[in-house]
Amino acid sequence: MHIFKILITDFNQKVLLFCSTKSTKESKRLLQHKKLEMLKYIKDSLERKTASVNASIEVLERQIDRDKDD
Repeated sequence: MHIFKILITDFNQKVLLFCSTKSTKESKRLLQHKKLEMLKYIKDSLERKTASVNASIEVLERQIDRDKDD
């Protein structure tokens, strides 16, 4: 979860910089877009991990089936 902590820290720093120069409405919109960007990044990361786990499960199941026939 270190990546997640770094993302949040980086995200908060960027938001603070933007908030200081934008109106409240613009800041809120920017914050929402940055949150969406971060959540999409996390989702993509989780999808890659899920695909990796699924592939490992499939290989293991094939090996079990193969060894069962011996």
